[in-house]
Amino acid sequence: MSHAVLVVGSANADLVVPVDRRPGGGETVLGGDTALSPGGKGANTAVAAGKLGADVALLGAVGDDPYGRLLRDSLANAGVDTQFVRTVERPTGIAYITVTPDGENSILVSPGANSALEPEDITDEALDGVRVLVASLEVPLPTIERAVVRAREKGVRVLLNLSPAAEVSPETLAALDVLLVNEHEAAYLLGSEDADPRKLLDLGPRAAVVTLGAKGAAVLEGDKSTTVESPKVEAVDTTGAGDAFAGALAAALADGADLVEAAERAVKVAAVTVTRRGAQPSYPTAAELE
Repeated sequence: MSHAVLVVGSANADLVVPVDRRPGGGETVLGGDTALSPGGKGANTAVAAGKLGADVALLGAVGDDPYGRLLRDSLANAGVDTQFVRTVERPTGIAYITVTPDGENSILVSPGANSALEPEDITDEALDGVRVLVASLEVPLPTIERAVVRAREKGVRVLLNLSPAAEVSPETLAALDVLLVNEHEAAYLLGSEDADPRKLLDLGPRAAVVTLGAKGAAVLEGDKSTTVESPKVEAVDTTGAGDAFAGALAAALADGADLVEAAERAVKVAAVTVTRRGAQPSYPTAAELE
């Protein structure tokens, strides 16, 4: 069975603790009650796309444990096909997240089963009929680079959410239709906080989208730069907002939208997401956007 969108990436259980401030080195800070929710950049992206009505599948790995079952249930409830999600002997990945009163978060990820995703898992069966491949970097880099190259060879539109920031090969960057980064990841790639984001295109991708938090996003195509403004909202939790943007962007591209139109839809989805707590539970449906 083919899918319009294939997401290659991680699936984690999110353990979220609200805190007044983050602890410094050697310091203990008391927080609020821990909330458990399904997360992981890959699963988040797939769920965001699925809730918007996209025909989407996730290629990933979880453990044979309660967290893995939580993730499979969340994916299925969002309409995401899990036939390419392997169950492995390692424990399901976990993200330990602190959220401050301004909605900002800090995240420590224990990859677990995500580390078991291998280049050999990128099969022709998984890629057949796919219009848009979305990949992110909480799984082994060789697997992501294999997915990008194979998708490109098969004529699939390739979107890489380069998060968390990592060094990828020039060949991988050159195979991208869309490079998706936030401001910090853009600075990492360009070596400076002050670098012109249009220089991202010099690295090889045909287009780039830089998310700008509350300011929206910048879409870079050729010699054209378009700013997409975000609706004004009061953020309570930014966890998973970038993944929601990625899923919405991929869903819109698979539906035939151009990149600016897709970014406009993705900005709206991310804006709704930050007004709610958690990652996947915060993602809106297409009906809610209307």
